[in-house]
Amino acid sequence: MAAHIIDGKAVSLKIREEAKQRAAVLREKGTIPCLAVVLAGEDPASLSYVKGKSKALAEAGMEGRDIRLSAAVTETELLALIAGLNNDEKVHGILVQLPLPRHIDENKVITAIDPAKDVDGFHPVSVGNMILGRPGFLPCTPHGVLVLLREIKIPLSGAHTVMVGRSNIVGTPLANLLTRRDVNATVTVCHTGTKDLIRHTLQADILIAAAGKPALIKPEMVKPGAVVIDVGVNRVPDNSAKNGYRLCGDVDPAATEKAGYITPVPGGVGPMTIAMLLYNVIQAAEAKV
Repeated sequence: MAAHIIDGKAVSLKIREEAKQRAAVLREKGTIPCLAVVLAGEDPASLSYVKGKSKALAEAGMEGRDIRLSAAVTETELLALIAGLNNDEKVHGILVQLPLPRHIDENKVITAIDPAKDVDGFHPVSVGNMILGRPGFLPCTPHGVLVLLREIKIPLSGAHTVMVGRSNIVGTPLANLLTRRDVNATVTVCHTGTKDLIRHTLQADILIAAAGKPALIKPEMVKPGAVVIDVGVNRVPDNSAKNGYRLCGDVDPAATEKAGYITPVPGGVGPMTIAMLLYNVIQAAEAKV
C-alpha cells in the first residue's frame, strides 16, 4: 500500500493565510511588516528563492525590500548595509541570502544582523534561545518540518527519529527541536562518519533526510510504515525538461511503497520554509507594536 502524501503546500497555505490576517491587523495600527532580503551575486537558485519570497510577502500584505548587490561587493560594504538595516525602524526582518560570494565571511555577516530582526534564526543568539527553549526565532525549514509532523498527528513523544544530515541550517537545529520536552522524540543523528547507515534508518519511526544527496535513502532503508520527511532539493540533469534539469529529493521515490507517510519533492517541505519565514516576520513586526 502506497504511503499517504504529506501535502506541504496545503499546510503552508494555512500558515500564510494566518500571516496575512495578522499583517492586516498590523496595517490597521499603522505598521507594515517589512522584510529586507539581501542578495549578493547572480546564483540561479538564490535568485529563484528570492523571487518566491518576494511573491509570498506581497500576497500576505507585507513589504519586501529586495536589495541586489554585485558579487564583487566587499565584506565591509555588506556589513555597513546590514548596520543601516538594523537601524531602520521600518524594517522588521533581515534575510541575507546564502551562499555569499567566497570572499565574504558568512558567520561575520550573520552575526552582524540584529537578533531582533534575525528572521532566518541563524544568529548565535537565536540558536542559543532555541537550544535553551527560550522565546526567539526558530530556523524556518526545521520549524516547518516540525509543523508538518504535528499536522499529520503522528505521536512524536518517544518516537525514534533518525536524522540523516547535520547541517547548521537543517539537521542540527531540527534534532534539537525534536528533543525539546514539548516534542520529546528520541533522536539519532547520522552523518558522513556514520557506519552502516541502513542499520540506523531501519529503526526509524520517523526518518528525516537532509543530506543533499539525490536518492540517498533507498526503499530497503525504510522501515515499513515509517514517516519519511525528505528535506533534500537537488537539481539533476534531465534532457527531457525545458531547463535541462529536474528537482529530486534525498529519498528515492520508490520509498513511497514502504513508508506510511512521506513528503514529496517538490511540494513537501519546500513550501513550509517560506511559510515559516512569513510567520517569523509577523512575529518580529508584532514585537515592535
